[in-house]
Amino acid sequence: MEYFVDKGSIVRKIWGKGDTVLFVFAGASAEFALNKAVDWLYFTGRLPADPLGRLFSTVMYARLIVFSEKAAAEKAIDKITSIHTAVETSRGAKIPDWAYRDVLFMLIHYSLASYELLENKLSEKEKGDLFDVFNRVGARMGLKGLPSTYNEWMKMRDEHLEQDLEKSYYTTDLYKQYKKHLGSFRYRLLIESQKLVVPGRVNDLLRLGRFSWITPILFFYKLSRKIKLDWFLKSLVLPNEYKKQIKDLDIEPS
Repeated sequence: MEYFVDKGSIVRKIWGKGDTVLFVFAGASAEFALNKAVDWLYFTGRLPADPLGRLFSTVMYARLIVFSEKAAAEKAIDKITSIHTAVETSRGAKIPDWAYRDVLFMLIHYSLASYELLENKLSEKEKGDLFDVFNRVGARMGLKGLPSTYNEWMKMRDEHLEQDLEKSYYTTDLYKQYKKHLGSFRYRLLIESQKLVVPGRVNDLLRLGRFSWITPILFFYKLSRKIKLDWFLKSLVLPNEYKKQIKDLDIEPS
């Protein structure tokens, strides 16, 4: 059986671990708030109304792509495309290609940063594999102007960070929604987690600060995974109503 992502791919290791996925979305939630196209997420109202539900919905689609056989993965990508096309039709405008590329670039960056934070440094080959998977997602969506290599992606990524981010009304409001839905303690955990994975440009715009008190805790968290206490710690990060989704974040390797 042919898979969209090979069974031995580093992408499966990254997206098969719940803690890595949570760091991916901690970082992406920061960068999303700064993106100049974030108004599209406000047009539908889904992200500000239910940021946690949006997170798990996005995880579901990402998991379908990463772990399904090729035809099912491509069907999931086509579904994502059709959802965005319907939003464009409803608004009477088109989401710019650079905004789509920004999302793909975020997934590459935060997948890499989160895995390296919690696990190991990626080899050049593994970085190329990570880039290739998400670039093929973009190609399937029909996006224009995609980079052709990992090195080209790094250059374009820096350009996008400089050109496509700004602190706006949406930034402030989105962070208010994060705090509202997470509560003060979990919101603080989100901020401290963001500090560990966001690029300097994102940190500077949000004024997150450089030191995170989570850093010294990570050693003990990694130890907790060996004695199977990590699920309990992850359950502290998200509200009780998401317990099942939290458990489902971990996928046993096949």
